[in-house]
Amino acid sequence: MAYTASSQTDVAIPAIPLGEVLPWAIFGGLLLMLALYFVGAEQGATAMFKGMYVHEFVHDGRHLLGFPCH
Repeated sequence: MAYTASSQTDVAIPAIPLGEVLPWAIFGGLLLMLALYFVGAEQGATAMFKGMYVHEFVHDGRHLLGFPCH
């Protein structure tokens, strides 16, 4: 004898208002742009810090993302 269990439950997924998501999306985007600056442009004329400390810290990430550095 085949056993068939059928129990249907309605699951309501709450909608997240745009006003709650937008500040976090902007904050995340700013953090990503800051990280992209440090990985991609932190050397030479646009350097914010003296020396090559940031460049050496993100050196492998630069090559992984395709930024030439030497």
